[in-house]
Amino acid sequence: MTSNHSAPLVGIVMGSRSDWETMQHAAQKLDALGVPYEVKVVSAHRTPDVLFAYAEQAGARGLRAIIAGAGGAAHLPGMLAAKTAVPVLGVPVQSKALNGMDSLLSIVQMPAGIPVATFAIGNAGAANAALFAAAMLAPEQAQIGQALARFRAKQTDDVIASDDPRQ
Repeated sequence: MTSNHSAPLVGIVMGSRSDWETMQHAAQKLDALGVPYEVKVVSAHRTPDVLFAYAEQAGARGLRAIIAGAGGAAHLPGMLAAKTAVPVLGVPVQSKALNGMDSLLSIVQMPAGIPVATFAIGNAGAANAALFAAAMLAPEQAQIGQALARFRAKQTDDVIASDDPRQ
């Protein structure tokens, strides 16, 4: 497990190393906002005991959100949510077989009582999950709230500054 800080508030987990291509977009956003996080590969199917231990210890270790990316059957976010009260933000990773629709449906169709906040397929979903995690932390973490406000203001300013598509 790697971390950008000694006391991570967000966990970024993925079902396999190949999911990093997508999940790095969550890490980049968290870095830009100054959110401490950790990164780990946790497979729901290949390392279920590791998954259970990670989920069960997440809250006690100080995690306030888990961003979980998975492709294909995409059981990782739901299984994490079943084993922890820490909010799980699910990111469907685009797959070759069904272009990520299988992942999206696996994550979004959770039974009542085991919620997973589900985001868009792919890079945009990973980035938005990170922004959502930052927004969740902002009320108690003033620096993160200020960084998020600056990000949003810059995003708005960038659109206004280039509002003529011919230029």
